[in-house]
Amino acid sequence: MQPAGRDLLAALAAVLNRWGRWYLFGAQAVVAYGVPRMSADVDVTLRLVPDEPDRFVRDMEAAGFALAIQDPDFVRETRVMPFVHTATGMPLDVVFAGSGLEEEFLERAKTTDIGGVEVPLIDVADLVIAKILAGRPKDIEDVRSLWRLHGSAVDHRRIRRLLRSLEAALDRSDLVSGFEAMRRAVQPR
Repeated sequence: MQPAGRDLLAALAAVLNRWGRWYLFGAQAVVAYGVPRMSADVDVTLRLVPDEPDRFVRDMEAAGFALAIQDPDFVRETRVMPFVHTATGMPLDVVFAGSGLEEEFLERAKTTDIGGVEVPLIDVADLVIAKILAGRPKDIEDVRSLWRLHGSAVDHRRIRRLLRSLEAALDRSDLVSGFEAMRRAVQPR
């Protein structure tokens, strides 16, 4: 991780640790798992406790983060609060955890040293699931790279089971088949 990313994480961890359980995901988590990736944004999921978003924003501002969108409806509809770290100019999305899948991800996150900052990091299998669900070409490339590095240590049955549940909940039928196609392409049998 670049020095700017470490600076952002150090300032961020000091705030988020006061507000509840959280984890790093997205491009910076991919980098933390050893995949080279160019991205300036940071994504975290937070279980906001207490649920006081206005007070949370003031705490973030005191730590050097500026709210990027001042629209409460946007935050309510998307459960995303976008900030910019003023010292580095790096964008940060704080996603407020919902029940279900994100709760499971919070349970499995492991504290990891990232450039001298202790950060809860999304489990690699959960990162694969999140990236498959997002489904953008860059996300799928991230999944391939993660699988090449970590696939032999990842519980593919659990991934398949969760993807099946997501297919049923979202009325989709492409998640498991996309995962299996990626596995065959990366690790042919």
